[in-house]
Amino acid sequence: MAGMLDGGDGMMGQFPLEQWFFEMPVCTRWWMTAALGASVLVQCHIVTPFQLFYSVRTVFYRSQYWRLITTFFYFGPLSLDLLYHIFFLQRYSRLLEESSGRSPAHFSWLLTFASTLLLCIAPMFSMAFLGTALSSTLIYIWSRKNPDTMLSFLGLVVFRAPYLPWVLLMFSLVVHGTVPKDEMCGIVVGHIWYFFNDVYPPLHDGHSPLDPPSWWIRLFDGRPAQQEENTDTNVEPIDHN
Repeated sequence: MAGMLDGGDGMMGQFPLEQWFFEMPVCTRWWMTAALGASVLVQCHIVTPFQLFYSVRTVFYRSQYWRLITTFFYFGPLSLDLLYHIFFLQRYSRLLEESSGRSPAHFSWLLTFASTLLLCIAPMFSMAFLGTALSSTLIYIWSRKNPDTMLSFLGLVVFRAPYLPWVLLMFSLVVHGTVPKDEMCGIVVGHIWYFFNDVYPPLHDGHSPLDPPSWWIRLFDGRPAQQEENTDTNVEPIDHN
């Protein structure tokens, strides 16, 4: 019993799959869980895709506000295509969230900004489900932040990371036979974020217009540790003389 509860790596009673799941950053973990959960619920006929898609009429005229969120969760029924999307979702979302070196507040702000922008442009392109577009946004941002990383697609093509979004776009075009407008919109949104977060600040004295506001950082991280240290340092000692 003791051997089952206390593993050699200190993870008590966790199987490899469970350990892999809980090692994921919190935003990526819950997004992947919601995506799989939505497909399972549809497969079990508990809900239908018609209850999850996004449209301006159903959201703002029928007050079905949950669609603003569920549109990013449903990637299709249980299939190999779903596994393909889930793989890229968890891989590059996790890499971007882990390698940012920042608090969860910054990555959640990125998701919120990208989601809001996609919701605004989706009606122009008649996009009902935006999970793939949001995933493409994160893939594009990660690829631009890692320009020297070499990747291999299906073991056939070797290329640098910045070409990854375009390789995936061409793959979708070949497989589905239609222009993947959701991936193209994701690339556009990703470039907007990348430009104002990585290109614009060095040219304007470090000013980054897409940094999260202070109230958002306090919401996720609480009071900054540096601010607490400065407050403690500025407290003057009491002189009993």
